[in-house]
Amino acid sequence: MTNWNDDAARDLMSLGGRLALLTRGEGSWVWDADDNRYLDFLGGIAVNCLGHAHPVFVEAVSAQAATLAHVSNYFATPPQLEIAARLKRLAGTGERGRVFLANSGTEANEMAIKLARLHGAQPSAGAGAARTRILVVEGAFHGRTMGALSLTPKAAYRDPFLPAVPDIVAVERTLESLEAAFAEGGVAAMIVEPIQGEAGVVELPEGFLARARALTTAHDALLILDEVQTGSGRTGEWFAFQREGVIPDAVTLAKSIGAGFPLGALITFASASDLFYPGTHNSTFGGNPLASAVANAVLGFVEDEHVLDNVNARGAQLRDGVAALPLVAGTTGAGLLIGIRLSASVAPAVAAAAQERGLIVNAPTPDVIRIAPAYTIGDTEVQEFLTRLGAALADVAATTTTPSEKP
Repeated sequence: MTNWNDDAARDLMSLGGRLALLTRGEGSWVWDADDNRYLDFLGGIAVNCLGHAHPVFVEAVSAQAATLAHVSNYFATPPQLEIAARLKRLAGTGERGRVFLANSGTEANEMAIKLARLHGAQPSAGAGAARTRILVVEGAFHGRTMGALSLTPKAAYRDPFLPAVPDIVAVERTLESLEAAFAEGGVAAMIVEPIQGEAGVVELPEGFLARARALTTAHDALLILDEVQTGSGRTGEWFAFQREGVIPDAVTLAKSIGAGFPLGALITFASASDLFYPGTHNSTFGGNPLASAVANAVLGFVEDEHVLDNVNARGAQLRDGVAALPLVAGTTGAGLLIGIRLSASVAPAVAAAAQERGLIVNAPTPDVIRIAPAYTIGDTEVQEFLTRLGAALADVAATTTTPSEKP
């Protein structure tokens, strides 16, 4: 075999290094080209909710590929109709809900921007016409396409591609900032992640989402939740908003919905379902029968086997387990989306040390390790994780001075 690093450097777009050449997976484990085994607790960044090569996933892909993989969007298919009805039921939209199927989370968020624009263009008593402002939250990550990137107020991601889509305003994670942004008027929608995964599994302040719901209602604006990372059961509920008792006007999701097969969705509630009309949006590949059949099989398995009970139980087990490890200052998140906060800015070093010990995690910020393992992990995977992460933390701690140890 040629040096795969040379191949990657020569043939792949220069967007960052690759950590290993992975060749196969089974359950929560993956193997590289040298047959080294890794425990995958990142799950393709919150995607592989059933692990790797799960029989339900394999059977769904194989059966549907042998039946009907793709048709144009001039036609409907049984798997497409089934997944739309399933998502409406799981989200609790009621009869008026509607679903659009896309290929990814960033595409679902692109559609959310268009939904906000359509809503803002409608005359509104007391709120004025031509409302174009879309509020987002500091630290947010909504995707890499130009519209979704415009919702992402992180200079390193967005600034090389300015100018961004106009009238998108970032508020701080405080109720005061939220109130002030609405007081300026002209808000068509607020797009917010219930838990900010890419920012380091950051939870919103208590009452923030409920206040956003109240303010969007009062100002005739839409509340759109980006559940690309938190949806499809990742937090132990089908959607994170169900933990908050808040009903949005729309929600986007992707990642775990297909357990590794690309699929995204926008789900609308009530009158927000009436905003799009023929000609305003569509997709060539979105919601094709192959992707839809896989999502039906994955979500059906999670539902039928009560897998979300395991998500909640293993999440609690992991939080308890890491509490006693070196450098750990606490945890954030819900279910199996967990941010492990460190007492020093050494997360990249810990992630590298973990990989050397056969454990895949990542460091979204200098002081946070993020994990998003499969919903199906058991005692064996939890114990292996704690052993390998504990060893990595101990090694890094031995060469680290924490803030409390400084003179």
